[in-house]
Amino acid sequence: MNILVYILYKGVAIRHNLIYLIIKIHKFIEELSPMSKTYTNPETIGLHAGWRKDENTNSVAVPIHQTSSFQFDDCDHAANLFALSELGNIYSRIMNPTCAVLEDRMAALEGGVGALAVASGQAASAYAIQNIARKGDNIVASSHLYGGTYNQFKNPMSDMGIEVRFVDPADPNNFAEATDENTRAYYGEVLPNPSFEVFPISEVAEIGRPLGIPLIVDNTAAPVICKPFDHGAAVLIHSTTKFIGGHGTSIGGIIVDSGNFDWEAFPERQPALNTPDPSYGGAVWTEAVKPLGPIAYILKARTTILRDMGAAMSPFNAFMFIQGLETLALRMKEHSANAEIVAKYLSEHDSVERVIYPSVMDGYAKERAEKYLSRGNGGLMGFEVKGGRESGEKFINALEMVYHVANIGDSRSLAIHPGSTTHSQLTEEELLSAGITPGFVRLSIGLEHPDDIIADFEQALSKI
Repeated sequence: MNILVYILYKGVAIRHNLIYLIIKIHKFIEELSPMSKTYTNPETIGLHAGWRKDENTNSVAVPIHQTSSFQFDDCDHAANLFALSELGNIYSRIMNPTCAVLEDRMAALEGGVGALAVASGQAASAYAIQNIARKGDNIVASSHLYGGTYNQFKNPMSDMGIEVRFVDPADPNNFAEATDENTRAYYGEVLPNPSFEVFPISEVAEIGRPLGIPLIVDNTAAPVICKPFDHGAAVLIHSTTKFIGGHGTSIGGIIVDSGNFDWEAFPERQPALNTPDPSYGGAVWTEAVKPLGPIAYILKARTTILRDMGAAMSPFNAFMFIQGLETLALRMKEHSANAEIVAKYLSEHDSVERVIYPSVMDGYAKERAEKYLSRGNGGLMGFEVKGGRESGEKFINALEMVYHVANIGDSRSLAIHPGSTTHSQLTEEELLSAGITPGFVRLSIGLEHPDDIIADFEQALSKI
């Protein structure tokens, strides 16, 4: 079920009005649903979920509703919208029709009950935590994280009074050992950037669920090829900037709610969803949403965190991500196929110390990849150049076709030296904990012919 939520701009409402609105939303969505059929294949979902045509013009393409606000019919209409007695659009910070199609399509792709589009992947990771954690609370997170996320958790999140306890995901029991009565969530990256050792999703989820602790995962690096909700994750996020966009044109993020976590069963563990919310007249979210379904988490994220913190996605960027979704499943096949060829080439090269990619790994890393990556191993890999940092930088500087940029998931092949760029804010100990050694190079393998990618790597390696 999608969650196209039309909510009061300022959010000042009494409890019975909120419940009344939710019931009306449910009926409204069912009446205006653009599709009568539910698809399960990602190739089809990316093209059809959440949209059929514009009812006014019969346009097949999703319109870009590039507007900050929406015209009221008259003063009574405006008053009714703000009083929650009538449904309608008010302000694009809360929701926008173009963003709503993206949200519907992403929820369908991941098998969730609702989604929330935000301004960046960083906003998605922050809001996913802030939605349930308050000052004095903590989360337990994998130490294998994208550098920006690691720094966000270590510094700004700490400044807000939310402690993040980093643990090595190699042993899932580390999450249990770091848990106390104030732990509100576990957090990990499905395919961590840049260690690329698949996160133990079900193992960690199974530790948390009996305790009332949801697992939140970042699936940015593994769309289509991994289905975290099938393995027990409660919430997931994406930086839509990456593979979903696919062409390096737009910044965005999204949060998806699985609907499979029983927030109401653990009121003391999850007070944000089980105690009266003063910004909504004392409404208790787990109670208020019952007429609509298990959407307490994503509804609260929209109507409190996004409303009040304001990092909304641009409608134009949402349109760009919708275009990306149309080819995502096909692109992931090609990214994976090309990466397999490149990984084999690098693993046999005399100048390469090691290659980090599921097909050339062994031990638990390979086992987890085989368990969780069901439609290919993706387009991301790392490798260690012999000679340390100096050799790594020489390789980067010698590339001619492959781009040297701070991004992943582009249709073009990309390379970067994380230790001096994306993860440069980490200490040496933190770098090693994240799997980053001095000569480590991160690659995002694109859609070029693999022979051309290898030719560029070959000439660059010859100059080390």
